[in-house]
Amino acid sequence: MPPAWLEGQGGGVDSRPEELARWWSTFDDPLLNSLVERAVEANLDLRVAAARIRGARAALAGVEAAAWPTVDVAGSYSRNRASENAVGLSSQGAVGAPRPGADLEQNFYQTGFDAAWEIDLFGGTRRRVEAATANLEALIEERRDVLVSLVGELARSYIDLRALQRRLALAEENLRVQQETARLNKIRFDAGLASELDVAQAEGQAHLTAAQIPALESALKQIRYSLELLLGGRPGLLRDELAAPAPIPALPPTAHVGLPVELLRRRPDIRRAERQLAAATAQIGVATASLYPKFSLTGTFGLQSISASDWVAGGSRFWSIGPTLAWPVFDAGKIRAEIEIRNAQQEQALRSYEKSVLTGLAEVESALVSYRNEQTRYRSLLGAVAANRRAVEIANEQYRQGLIGFLAVLDGERTLFAGEDDLVQSEANMASNLVALYKALGGGWHTR
Repeated sequence: MPPAWLEGQGGGVDSRPEELARWWSTFDDPLLNSLVERAVEANLDLRVAAARIRGARAALAGVEAAAWPTVDVAGSYSRNRASENAVGLSSQGAVGAPRPGADLEQNFYQTGFDAAWEIDLFGGTRRRVEAATANLEALIEERRDVLVSLVGELARSYIDLRALQRRLALAEENLRVQQETARLNKIRFDAGLASELDVAQAEGQAHLTAAQIPALESALKQIRYSLELLLGGRPGLLRDELAAPAPIPALPPTAHVGLPVELLRRRPDIRRAERQLAAATAQIGVATASLYPKFSLTGTFGLQSISASDWVAGGSRFWSIGPTLAWPVFDAGKIRAEIEIRNAQQEQALRSYEKSVLTGLAEVESALVSYRNEQTRYRSLLGAVAANRRAVEIANEQYRQGLIGFLAVLDGERTLFAGEDDLVQSEANMASNLVALYKALGGGWHTR
């Protein structure tokens, strides 16, 4: 029976805008919906991407902190003993030499604050913040890109699994029919109504069909393992849940693809490339700021005493404050080389962004062509299978009447089986091509 969309005008596309955040729900398959939700929660690649985002947020906080003053608090205590041989030295002798008759041992208490603030006159820190912010946003888009790929891969694997179940069931049914045909031919041969060649040909065809079943079973298990990995689970996690065969997810009546310009807004890989370009541009400003002087304000305030009793007294206070200036007068061209490197990296990011846009447009167009053409192919296969099925019926009837040899029946059954298998694969290809189209459109991340 042909799918419902084939009976009407379904299976088409139009350019009306459509929210694609949950495109997989258009297949109306509750189990697929459940698998997607569980994968989004448990997939290991998504967890890695989330950890990278947390690291980028921490890095941004560290860069932003550089725009503020830093204050350090320190305290120390030490007990010192001066050399007895330094007692008689003059004022030009050892620094800190005790006076004659002074106690050679003493305590030293100190506490205080150190503060420093680099004034961002030429925007180096601000540009670092811009670069770190863009890097964070690029990693957010990278996670969304992982999410798009995850949902697309899961949906295609699920479609492939359902198609393999159908193909396996088809092969097993054909095997049953062919074994029954071989048995009947053996009976006819024993009765002198068929030749030994007919029996051999029937048995050979049954063995060829049986040989395809193990390969289909292996492929089915491998697809299931892939689904379990996407869900972050061990092999066997979905064995019971996916054991029962189910239809290949049906196409929606119409796929809304929107306008090509919306790709710039929807595709996370394009948005990531744009943010990487912004980060590379900001790094040029960071490198350029190194050409100019750096101004800092530093200050120290504290208490020093050799006696604990007067440590906090007013006379124990000490302080210093003043600006500092650092300007790289000569570096043999190191800073300008760094600027040139950053310019080259910015140009690379720009070309990568342009390539991402063109790649996105090409992927959408390719997916549209594949989706439409596979529907045409499916309709042709549907007609071919119907004609081959009728041909097999006629061939069997004529063989029973003795009008043709068994080879004609065998060829007809072989052609019918191949056509039915191609029809199942074509139905799966249509669904997979629609998944590829939704993925190319950047669907599956807006709400995450």
